[in-house]
Amino acid sequence: MISVSHVSVLSRDDGAAILTDVSVELDGSSTAVIGRNGSGKSTFARLLNGLQMPTDGTVTINGHSTATALKAVRRQVGFVFQNPDLQLVFPTVVEDMGFGLRNQGLSADEIDRRVLAALENYGLTHLQHHATHSLSGGEKQQVAVAGVLVMSPDIVVCDEPTTLLDLPNTRLINRLLLSLTQQLIVVTHDLELAASCARVIWFDQGRIAFYGDAETGVRQYLASVG
Repeated sequence: MISVSHVSVLSRDDGAAILTDVSVELDGSSTAVIGRNGSGKSTFARLLNGLQMPTDGTVTINGHSTATALKAVRRQVGFVFQNPDLQLVFPTVVEDMGFGLRNQGLSADEIDRRVLAALENYGLTHLQHHATHSLSGGEKQQVAVAGVLVMSPDIVVCDEPTTLLDLPNTRLINRLLLSLTQQLIVVTHDLELAASCARVIWFDQGRIAFYGDAETGVRQYLASVG
């Protein structure tokens, strides 16, 4: 369970409100986060694994506060960035995917087993020894997602993961995300993806304008911007 209680976030630069008194509870359903640019979507997503701390209010993940139990939160919440180059830091795919597992103190054999299983599961075995910098945009994002999933998080948060991709790769990543068994929270401008989730949160000027059924939320959002 994700619980966001009376959270406000102020800009460090000028003190302007980014989020104002946001409260919401998210169960295990897939949830899309939509809204105009600058409405607070990405800030909300970053709250969920402690990349952003609230100015006021609390964020708890399965009972763990991001303010007091950040390590426990990050073990449970995997985060996929818009730009995969921010996540792919090792020379080869197999090295990069094993990085987080090495930090967990697992044996080399267990790391190899889990990485190879993830590569096979997500159809990436042929890329295991490729240089990460040489991958296409779609391949980079697939590897970035797989690198999060190999850590076995309970929750996967994605911040506009298809913004830099062409249509075929966008559809590929969308199918991958929607197939996950973990709880998914995805910030997106792709309203087809949003409507395919179970629920939608619509942000407007730093506040929640709608939270509920995805198709209903997307329809109301389209009416408001159309």
